[in-house]
Amino acid sequence: MSSERPNPSFRQTFGLRLALWYALLFVAGAAAIMWLTYTLTASSLEHRDQQLIRAKLGEYATIYRRDGLDSLISTIRTEQLTAPERLFVRVVTRESEAVIATQSDEAEDTLETASLRFSDGTFLEVGKSTAARRDILARFRSVLGIAILSIIAIALTGGFLVTQSAVAPIRRLIEAVEQIVRTGRTNARVPVTGTGDAIDELTTLFNSMLDRIDRLVAAMRGSLDNVSHDLRTPMTRLRAVAESALATEGDPERYREALADCVEEADRVLIMLNGLMDISEAESGTLPLTRERASIAEIVSHAVELYHDVAESKDITLHAQVDAAAVAMVDPTRLQQVVANLLDNAIKYTSAGGQVDIDGRVASDAVVLTVRDTGVGIPPEELPRIWERLFRGDRSRAERGLGLGLSLVKAIVEAHGGQVAVESQPGRGSVFIVSLPM
Repeated sequence: MSSERPNPSFRQTFGLRLALWYALLFVAGAAAIMWLTYTLTASSLEHRDQQLIRAKLGEYATIYRRDGLDSLISTIRTEQLTAPERLFVRVVTRESEAVIATQSDEAEDTLETASLRFSDGTFLEVGKSTAARRDILARFRSVLGIAILSIIAIALTGGFLVTQSAVAPIRRLIEAVEQIVRTGRTNARVPVTGTGDAIDELTTLFNSMLDRIDRLVAAMRGSLDNVSHDLRTPMTRLRAVAESALATEGDPERYREALADCVEEADRVLIMLNGLMDISEAESGTLPLTRERASIAEIVSHAVELYHDVAESKDITLHAQVDAAAVAMVDPTRLQQVVANLLDNAIKYTSAGGQVDIDGRVASDAVVLTVRDTGVGIPPEELPRIWERLFRGDRSRAERGLGLGLSLVKAIVEAHGGQVAVESQPGRGSVFIVSLPM
């Protein structure tokens, strides 16, 4: 079965798109700033010309009112000869006679003018050519054009460099995934840069996911090994019993015993498979729970009744004391399964003459169940693994079991939102503590 590998061109296309978007945004921002600068400059130049025209018009009007028409004409002619920038000036008397009409530096160019009519009917007009202003703006546009081209080049180069740096962690992620797909091993890890940005966080999560996958795969392999080992024995016995019965002719009693043995071994296999299914559903959050306000004391009492005869046969004292106020929202059937498994585990590893105590009390907002035994205890090196599926320590190998009881206890308790813990010392017994929210 072949698998599709990521197209290498995708990385190049993504990087190119990112660089182009970066360049586009950079150039658009720079162009907006330049357009605003150009607009403000043009407006400022226009405003300056208008101020100049109005100031000159006011000056001429003052001369006319104070000294008369001849003085105004003399002043205008003098300024036309000496002023660095010539203005257009026109004076028309009330008889519509043009007394003076000067020309600007650009006689055929567009003029901006301002005019004033005096009380005696004389008309005064002052204007200025827009050529100088347009020349300045034309040069400014040329400079802006060169600047835009430079900005585009800088933006493309900077976008390429920034993109290469930005997508480098993504490339490392892709390479790690490609290695996993190619080799089937999940031991590859992506180095974390330590910048604390989103890419760094993604890299950390990716490595954490790989660590979790490694643990799950290792646990699955161990479970499969245990399942194959534990299933082999009942299946071998079942086959041997069936073959033995087939080899015996005409003995109904022998057939009946063989069928009974086959049923027993089939039940053992079904219990194992059902236990594994319950654990998987509980761990994945799909285990159906019928919650109700239930008395923990009643649930414990029913479980104790189930194991009273077993404990008595082994000369083990079984004692339970649960606070009547211990009431919680639980699935009674599933919680009884938890208590039963803990009792079964405690009685199984407690020698004759020992004792198993169950204590239940309300602590803060939780109900705490404690199952204490005086059994063989659990070695320290095995404590972290007792919750694993199908795990059976060296001492438990001598006892008949599937290694699913404690795994199921942990899964059901956590499905209820609770916690389970254990304290144990070899030769001095164990204490299992279950905490359930009320």
